[in-house]
Order: sequence, then C-alpha cells, then structure tokens
Amino acid sequence: MHRRRFLAASLASSALAFSRSGNAQGAAPRAREFYQLRRYSLYSGPQAGLTEHFIADALIPALTRRGMGPVGAFRIDFGPETPQTLVLIPGPSVEALATLDLELAKDSEFLKAADAFWSAPAAAPAFLRTEYSLLAAFEGWPKLTPPAAAATKAKRIYQLRTYESPSYRDHVRKVEMFNNGEFEIFKAAGFNPVFFGDTIVGSRMPSLTYMLALPDAATMDKNWNAFRDNPDWKKLSTDQKYAYEPIVSNITNLVLSPLACSQV
Repeated sequence: MHRRRFLAASLASSALAFSRSGNAQGAAPRAREFYQLRRYSLYSGPQAGLTEHFIADALIPALTRRGMGPVGAFRIDFGPETPQTLVLIPGPSVEALATLDLELAKDSEFLKAADAFWSAPAAAPAFLRTEYSLLAAFEGWPKLTPPAAAATKAKRIYQLRTYESPSYRDHVRKVEMFNNGEFEIFKAAGFNPVFFGDTIVGSRMPSLTYMLALPDAATMDKNWNAFRDNPDWKKLSTDQKYAYEPIVSNITNLVLSPLACSQV
C-alpha cells in the first residue's frame, strides 16, 4: 500500500506536465509507455563482459517472455564515469517496472541464465553499483521508436541527453516546448528520435531525458548545426513563453553505442 501511494505521488509532477502541454487543446491523450533506465557502473576488466552476457542471455529473453520490448542496451563511449552499461526497458505501467526485479526472481529460467551475474560473490562482484530511473513517455511521443538501423544491426550511435530545470514550473515549460514543436524540428534536422521521458523517480529532479539515433559522429555534428539554424527553432526558443528565464539549468550529454544484443 505504501509503495502504491509513493508511486502515485511521484506521478503527480509528470501528470501536471502532460495536462499543461501536449493535451493543451483538449485532444484525448494517447496511451503512452513508461521506461526503466538502468545504469550499471563497472570496474574495467571482466565485469563488462559478464554484464553484457547477463543482458543478452538472461535479461532480454526474460523481458521478451513478459511482453516487454524492444529493449535497448548500450555502453557509454563519451561521458563521465566510464565504463558504464545502460539498459532501457519500456513497460505498460509504473508498477510493472517498479516490481520487475521481484518478478524476475520468481522466473526459474531467468535465474538459471543469470546465475553468474545475479549471484556473483562479494569477492568478485558483477558490477560496482546500479541505479534505476523511472520515466513517463511524453504525450507527444508516447512510444519508443527504434531507428531502422536497429533491425539490421547496422552501424549507429545514440545521444542520451538529460535536461535539469531550476524549478517545476520551468520543467513543465520545457516539456511543453517539446510537445509544441520541438519533435518536428529534430526530425527536420535529420535526427531519429527514440524516446522522450519525464523523470518520475530518479536523481537530480525535476528533469527529462531523451534519446536520438544517428549513423555516426559526423552526422551528429551536422544535424545539430541544422537544428540550431532551423527558423522554427529560433522562433520557438525566443518565444517569451519559454525564454523568460533559462528553463534548463544543466545538460548531461552521453554518446552511446549499442551492445550486440540491443533491440534498439
């Protein structure tokens, strides 16, 4: 009961953002996903391989049996605190994601495949630490959208960007800014947006996180130049509804590459 009350309270800020942004004109809201974003901090050495085998051979198959997916699995190429492995898990509800490890512990097939990682001894741990965040998909981008290259395992990289805001008011305005035109500007600049999520449980809140897919680093630089030069972006970013003060106080930018097992 206490957990459900906590989760309901945690959803309040996200619901406020949705009600003031993507559904501003009274349209019926579309069903949207929730996301669990896992970050495994590792020591250099065998932990990276052990974690990748766990994700590929135990976690993703177990999630597939539960009807969850596509699942993203990535290593950080550029960013703080490397080596680090990230897993992006879409789910139908907050409760399904919040109780996921408890449910996996009842799955004998998962436990057998995961044993080396799941039961690693203290003398040789499988990871240094892990952190989970829960996010709610933006109403204007309600479903995770893998790039076409994911289906063929073609070369691709990803940007994972987190925007922190100085207040909940500013956070709501930034979410609204995405829903009121920023998605289209990303697509016009050549990006393949994967997901946009409002943090409902996590650190350094209020914040939002989104992911962009690209073929390579050169394209990433070219697309950001096109984004900044887009007249629609210049108009949106100077609108006094959003430009009355800096509504983003800190940006974390990670460049990722997919693991071989990634479905995204």
